[in-house]
Amino acid sequence: MTQKVDLDRVAIVLHRPQIPKNIGAAARAMKNMGLSRLIVVAPENYDPGKVRMMATHGGLDLVERIEFYEDLKTALAPFGFVACTTARMGSQRKNVRTPEELAHGLIGVTENNEVAIVFGPEDRGLSNEDIRFSHCLVNIPTSDFASLNLAQAVLILCYALFRAGSGERKPFVPRLANRFELDAMYKQLADILVRISYINPENPDYWVNSLRQFFGRYHIRAKEVQIIRGICRQIDWYGGKRYRDGLADGEERKIAETEKK
Repeated sequence: MTQKVDLDRVAIVLHRPQIPKNIGAAARAMKNMGLSRLIVVAPENYDPGKVRMMATHGGLDLVERIEFYEDLKTALAPFGFVACTTARMGSQRKNVRTPEELAHGLIGVTENNEVAIVFGPEDRGLSNEDIRFSHCLVNIPTSDFASLNLAQAVLILCYALFRAGSGERKPFVPRLANRFELDAMYKQLADILVRISYINPENPDYWVNSLRQFFGRYHIRAKEVQIIRGICRQIDWYGGKRYRDGLADGEERKIAETEKK
């Protein structure tokens, strides 16, 4: 049985788009390839008329259902898998896939998980802070000139998703932890690692970003997040107990010394 990406579980997220016509053109590209969920985060100069004009008649229903958010973190909270697009590479931009590799990997993921593919502003793309929310990055290979129009990039990713299929059954992928659950886990990890003096309290994000990259290489399940958070709670409880026991021992020694006198 040939499996495909469940396109109903994939959302295209445009973060801080600057040109309204690009939003409409992206909606049209999605409609061409069978995707129907468009999320727009903090758009600049949003003009509904220009958006509808570029979406054409065929994409108007998709435009009418656009979900708007003020910040990327809130927009991505419900998603179990997030892929961020990038044209730039660097030390903080690892685990990069091509559109085809991403699409093929999502065949099993979309059976039980909501997926978001994020595109950044036209002039600069996604920042290093933005990509911290991602499980992986996706880069569209180009020739010497790497800059693509936003709607063109959306079309290429949507086409890869539409075409992805396999004659072999993909491994079952259970429900993954969504961004809300993962962010809570990272916050708890940072807090406990600072308290046990494992990481520098002046710059915890440096170490937490390494943990994000580590966990981002795997499909972290919701149950596994619960286990990690449970371990953190136990470390916190045990550290507090040892501290209280130390105070109690000190008081007992003081009383014993007083009685001797």
